[in-house]
Amino acid sequence: MHILLSALLAATPSPSATTDPSQYYSSPGTIGFVMTFFITVGAIALIFDMVRRIRRVRYRSEIAEKLIAEAEAKVDAKPVAKAKPARPAPPAKPQRNKD
Repeated sequence: MHILLSALLAATPSPSATTDPSQYYSSPGTIGFVMTFFITVGAIALIFDMVRRIRRVRYRSEIAEKLIAEAEAKVDAKPVAKAKPARPAPPAKPQRNKD
């Protein structure tokens, strides 16, 4: 077992000198900026569209509930015959004096 361990240790390379990452600057560049910009704009557009659709569904459900409530109220209420309003009496005619 000792021989196997020494063979494995001998086979592994010794660590080499690495370069300092702070000396090299890497950036996604213009293409990365443009792609990030378009992804952000797309996400914002999707959020606005989703909010608009959710609001529309909520308003439709509120209107449907109101229509159902009105229909139930009409079914429960007895139909009442509307009475015609009484006609007012005509004004008195003025009397003329014959002098």
